[in-house]
Amino acid sequence: MVKLTQQFVSCLRAAGLRVSTSEVLDCLNHLRLINLASEAQFSAALRANFAKSYRERALFNRLYHLFFHEMRSETPDLTGTGMQSQKAARALLALQQHPHSDPVYDAVTDFLAGNPQGLLREMRRIDTESDTGAAPTRFNFGPLAARFNVLMQITRAGGVIDAIAADASSGMSESERRAVAEDLRRRLDLARDILMREMRPETDSVLQIKSKEQRIRNLGERAFSSFSPEELSEMREVINKLVRRLKNIVSRRFAVRDRGALDVKKTLRSAARYGGVPVDVRYRRKEKRKSRIVTVCDVSGSVWAAARFLLSLLYSLQDCFDRVNSFVFVDRLTDVTAVFDEHDIDEAIRVVTEETDIHFASPTDYGETFRHFQRDHMPLLTKKTTLIIVGDGRSNYMHPEDAILGRMRERCRRVIWLNPEPESFWGTGDSEINTYLPHCHEVRACQNMNQLMTFVEELIL
Repeated sequence: MVKLTQQFVSCLRAAGLRVSTSEVLDCLNHLRLINLASEAQFSAALRANFAKSYRERALFNRLYHLFFHEMRSETPDLTGTGMQSQKAARALLALQQHPHSDPVYDAVTDFLAGNPQGLLREMRRIDTESDTGAAPTRFNFGPLAARFNVLMQITRAGGVIDAIAADASSGMSESERRAVAEDLRRRLDLARDILMREMRPETDSVLQIKSKEQRIRNLGERAFSSFSPEELSEMREVINKLVRRLKNIVSRRFAVRDRGALDVKKTLRSAARYGGVPVDVRYRRKEKRKSRIVTVCDVSGSVWAAARFLLSLLYSLQDCFDRVNSFVFVDRLTDVTAVFDEHDIDEAIRVVTEETDIHFASPTDYGETFRHFQRDHMPLLTKKTTLIIVGDGRSNYMHPEDAILGRMRERCRRVIWLNPEPESFWGTGDSEINTYLPHCHEVRACQNMNQLMTFVEELIL
């Protein structure tokens, strides 16, 4: 075990990891305290002593796998004492004695013999060549040429292996030549992999912020119904950040008062108390009005996923509106405004899905929903109200009652329809979205979080 550990440490040092003698001694003492038959304990002990930082862990793991797994195979070792076949040893000797004048070829043949130190040292030299130069240049032709030379020596060794496999005068049978050649080619592929895949320190921590931003952006393009519980938690964090930003913008907008065009009449009138001196300057300003929101959300199937996100956003942003009234439906309308007023968002969603009398198994009926709204809730719609309808417009071939939606439009400031279906599906089958289209001020696709957030920002700002 001592000799094996020393050989592994030599490989680590050749690849650029700094390992001191005291760390080797500490590691040997630790190996006496663990079960050497357990690879998990063995690798953990080596890693704890030799990979001294998070950035060195990836390089250590790659070298560990190379030394203890890839360089060992089920076939007999090709090193001197482990050679079970003198014929295979002669094949390896012929490979090493092939005429050449490049020391890199020796490093490649040593690698094939089970000693990776020479090749690792050469790759380390190439990687650090540009850093040690006295006068750095704009181009990296030197390292590229050195890598190309290593590739040439690997290719030369491959040609010698092919010649050995085809040489019937070597004293080996065809099956023996094939077995030796296959093992040598496997190790040659490992050498080529080391050349092509540079061993770099781990940089996950450096890229973490960028990766998270990219992940959130990618999640925002996913359909609402495809989120896992963990992804839902991530999107809630994003929603909370959006809510805080929009609230700050709106609060600043309503806080700004003393600016704008000068109101001469009010300024002169207020100056009368100061003997005509305009101490109190007055400005003309149009009071900003907060809009009222009425939402009518289809909660059948995958449409409910989009509806719940919209309701969560609107109720988190209630301070930005004068009033928010919410209705959900499948085959009939249910007023859930009080539920959201009395509970926080998550609890309100649970109450809506579990404790209300919504018939989730019933076929969707937009016509009955509009008839119910006209009968009981029409006074909610005024010229200050924005009506938001969330649904796919699929009414199971029942009467769409689009005329009622037209009367609702006449009472509203705006009617906006958010459709979670792709636009290519609009108007197909039982979809009545084209029937409702003339009665809306805006119809837009809302298939994912990015589209929903864009809509909410435009609605508020």
